[in-house]
Amino acid sequence: MKLASLLLLIFLLTFLTPGPGYSKVQINKVAPNFKLLGADNKFHQLKQYHGRTVVLEWFNNHCPFVRKHYDSKNMQRMQKRYTDKGVVWLSIISSAPGKQGHVESMQANLDKLSNDSHPTEVLFDPTGMVGKMYGATATPHMFVVTKDGLLAYMGAVDSIASYEKSDISKATNYVANALDAVLAGKKVVKAKTHSYGCSVKYAN
Repeated sequence: MKLASLLLLIFLLTFLTPGPGYSKVQINKVAPNFKLLGADNKFHQLKQYHGRTVVLEWFNNHCPFVRKHYDSKNMQRMQKRYTDKGVVWLSIISSAPGKQGHVESMQANLDKLSNDSHPTEVLFDPTGMVGKMYGATATPHMFVVTKDGLLAYMGAVDSIASYEKSDISKATNYVANALDAVLAGKKVVKAKTHSYGCSVKYAN
């Protein structure tokens, strides 16, 4: 059983997570603005949240690596903990129409309810423009932006690249560490890590 799980993990990491990606964003540089439609049928821009810490979470409800963090409630606990502290949490879906994970607003809201998740909003990026601008290569792929609009962290949720829920308690939570540092006005010690998960299902 363990061998089968290991082989599946190797497959997922090898074939589902792409290589270098498109990113031109850099740590301690201004995070590029974007404008995306949300599941609330309103447009959201990054710049409208200037003055607040922002988390960008690339999301695909059907990815086993995403499910690891949602089925365990790990992601929801982080969302609740940090949005209660004033952090803006934006879950972004860059899956193209016809690709795994692509949803419209009604389904996104249903998924939010079924997951009992607590993002500030779910945003749609069906063209993949924003995902490629940020270099999002995996779901989940996480970015933390400071209240001054600077990119403070980008990479994986945590340090163990698996889809096993049991690994969460053993892992270093990079996102939580980054947010704690940013909210305390301190430098993020590990500001960039390699994301792991399913590939973002771009159109091409």
